[in-house]
Amino acid sequence: MAVEVPNFRLIKRADYIISGSDFTINYLVRFKHQNLGTHGVFMSTTENSNPTETFRNRTLEQQELLRYRMKQIKHKIAVISGKGGVGKSTVTVNLAAAFALHGKRVGILDADLHGPSVPRLLGLTGQQVKVGPPGAFPVKGPLGMKVVSIDFFLSEERLPTIWRGPLKMTAIRQFLSDIVWGELDILFIDLPPGTGDEPLSVAQLLPDIDGVIIVTMPSELSRAVVNKAITFAQRLGMPIIGIVENMSGFVCPTCGDKIDIFQSGGGKKMAEETGVPFLGSIPIDPKVSMDSDKGSPFVIEHSGSSAAEAFIEIVKKVDSYLKEKENTKP
Repeated sequence: MAVEVPNFRLIKRADYIISGSDFTINYLVRFKHQNLGTHGVFMSTTENSNPTETFRNRTLEQQELLRYRMKQIKHKIAVISGKGGVGKSTVTVNLAAAFALHGKRVGILDADLHGPSVPRLLGLTGQQVKVGPPGAFPVKGPLGMKVVSIDFFLSEERLPTIWRGPLKMTAIRQFLSDIVWGELDILFIDLPPGTGDEPLSVAQLLPDIDGVIIVTMPSELSRAVVNKAITFAQRLGMPIIGIVENMSGFVCPTCGDKIDIFQSGGGKKMAEETGVPFLGSIPIDPKVSMDSDKGSPFVIEHSGSSAAEAFIEIVKKVDSYLKEKENTKP
């Protein structure tokens, strides 16, 4: 519901919908109003004689708010891959759920603006963010996880996001600065495949990011493409926590034999060649797909499965990395 403020109105869901050939995003700005007593998230409807100056002021204001929001988050981890279809979002969601199971305050930013899948993986399809004077609030997911996705701003799941680079950079900045994340132990950022606008934006906006987790499949094709993500992170100075090999073989539930459908060992070989830590392999398990379709992390639904057990070992290594980083902070 809109608050009565002269020349301003609260950001609504429809403001993010793309229509026709006018591919634009409305910039979020904060406006201090005497009746609110705090900063609210609004969209200006007033014409400005100097749009360049207005944009500059808004950007500086967002940068200030970004620093404030991110100071409340203890650790920030991005999950990336040079290749699509490797199960990166599934890894992100279950990694977050595993930490939440252990009592951590967890947030997930779905930074895949063109193909968001985190809401569906968590059973949050159709949810909306709520907006109040402090800003926009994340959607609450399982185990109290705070979730933000472009999907929450679209009126229909089937609507595409038709944006070019600058708009994507602006959206990610807004997701980090205009969302009221509150105090979190870990914020996981699920990035789209490749080394384009979204990963670059996160690298620039979060120079103090704790690190990135790189997801691959065991095949040679995947290994060749995902190697680009390693080089990307190294060139931008993003610490690499390690490599996860997903879909690493299938264990027959009847006889227990392992079948390497997509080969095996590609992730470990990549880690050895690049000097990057290898976090572990996650086998193919039909339950993972079933739980994903139901919108429930498999580490919660099938904690005793071979995939969940392998995943927990990976979680332990990530947790050790974060603790070691805390101990080395000045």
